[in-house]
Amino acid sequence: MRTLGAHFAIAALSSLLAVGCTVQPLYAPTGSPGVSSPAALAPIHIPEVKDRVGQQLRNHLIFLLNGGSGQPGNADYELELKVSTSSTKLLTINPTDEDEPTAEKVTVTTNYKLVRTSDDTVLSERRVKATASYDVSGQEFANIRAERDAENRAARDSAERLRALIAADLKRAGAI
Repeated sequence: MRTLGAHFAIAALSSLLAVGCTVQPLYAPTGSPGVSSPAALAPIHIPEVKDRVGQQLRNHLIFLLNGGSGQPGNADYELELKVSTSSTKLLTINPTDEDEPTAEKVTVTTNYKLVRTSDDTVLSERRVKATASYDVSGQEFANIRAERDAENRAARDSAERLRALIAADLKRAGAI
């Protein structure tokens, strides 16, 4: 009997707390009042990036922002990307092989600036880092391919983080 009353009190208290909650989902079906839709992120132009990892990040971000429809013709915003990569030796398991590492980590660092094209106002400037690790073997081609795959994974992770940050920046600026 006592636990039934305690369960009822907890349920009542949690329902009262939920009524005062003002958190909204950033992405919700179109038509929900006061909630942004993924289509609101579409008018962003992303200029080309010179290196391979930056291009991977840019292509995935364009796909995430526009649902696979490519760059917008008449963009309201421009997203400037500066991408750099670095590799770090992580772990050496077999010290008899001249202390060669058996695991490495790739870090993709992206600095971005979101600018409104109508008045060149900078809405946000941030830095995003993403890492991915890979195993090092005795085969050179396998190591090159493993490093490239790790760079691609880190670029994809950066693009997904950028999408969330851009949506939050646009929401904060009142654009969506």
